[in-house]
Amino acid sequence: MDNPATGKVANRLFFVDHLRAALIILVVLHHVAFISLLYSAEEPAYKSSVAFLLLLLLFLLVNQAYFMGLFFLISGYFTPGSFDHKGPASYLKGRLLRLGIPTLIYMFILSPIAGIGVIYQMPAAVTGITTPLTWQQYPTLIGIGPMWFAVMLLVFEFGYVTWRMATKNRVEHSATNPGTPTYRTIAAFILVLALANYLLRIVIPLSRYVFGFPTLAYLPQYISFFIIGMMAHHRNWLQTIPNSMGKLGFRVALASTLILFPLALSGKSAFLGGGYWPSGAYALWDSTFSVGMCLGLITFFRRFFDRPGRLGSFLSQNAYAVYVFHFPVIILLVLALRGIHLEQLLKFGLAAIIGVPLCFAFAYLVREIPLINRIF
Repeated sequence: MDNPATGKVANRLFFVDHLRAALIILVVLHHVAFISLLYSAEEPAYKSSVAFLLLLLLFLLVNQAYFMGLFFLISGYFTPGSFDHKGPASYLKGRLLRLGIPTLIYMFILSPIAGIGVIYQMPAAVTGITTPLTWQQYPTLIGIGPMWFAVMLLVFEFGYVTWRMATKNRVEHSATNPGTPTYRTIAAFILVLALANYLLRIVIPLSRYVFGFPTLAYLPQYISFFIIGMMAHHRNWLQTIPNSMGKLGFRVALASTLILFPLALSGKSAFLGGGYWPSGAYALWDSTFSVGMCLGLITFFRRFFDRPGRLGSFLSQNAYAVYVFHFPVIILLVLALRGIHLEQLLKFGLAAIIGVPLCFAFAYLVREIPLINRIF
């Protein structure tokens, strides 16, 4: 969700702006589904809404398989150019301001607000918490939440600066490695990524939080996609990958979902990790699916959305602020809708329809505050 480096309008990759905005909207919907799943536990219809809960869970799993990895790829794409333009000191200062300050805002202000909504506004029978809310609970409500992405991105960028300095600032130019990756190279990468995910999930299974990071089981994907993004910058892959490769990526993503996804889930919770064969099937699925979706979405947006527009510009300009502020906004919205008696799927749809515009409107107002707009 990091903003692309600014430059002349003629050189701006509008399709990347629009892809980022679309992914931010998906993040909002993802967390609407997550919060709806949490609050559904207190609904009287909980036992009779298995289909709804399963639908939300599948939506969350499919999103998680690729969308944060694609964010890291996009961030990696703009990292070398920004570093070359600013130099190491100015680059790191800018990243600390843009990623560090919003993280602190979230930790000490937004996270407690979100925590109150999630923990203290639900029945004690669900949360297991019977003590009243007091100021003494404030330290327990501090957390990085969705800003784990910013923290991890900072680590990756510090690593990149260290590497550039260690190699005496040598850069790779696209002329030295022309052409796009071959299908054989992509297939080999998918297999290596699947193996790395499978092995890591023996130690860190899916759904386990580690130091506030909710999806550390995807670390091989995040690191490799960030590096691929930097390679794409030097070799101009985002603009030269053929549309046919993107179409095949969508087909492969769909085929892997139809074949591998049900196979992985057939072992119930064994797909989460621990060295079981369903975990291997799931790792192969999410590796294949993530690569296919990235190829498909990049070429799709490049083909159909590579032009400026007022709506696209508004969404792109406010996307990062939406990411930072959306979680407590969504929680407060879902709380406000609790008194409305609707079928659960309709209530989720209502929260989604209201939530996305509400988050962008709130982000726009925040960015109107002096000094704040320099960060967001």
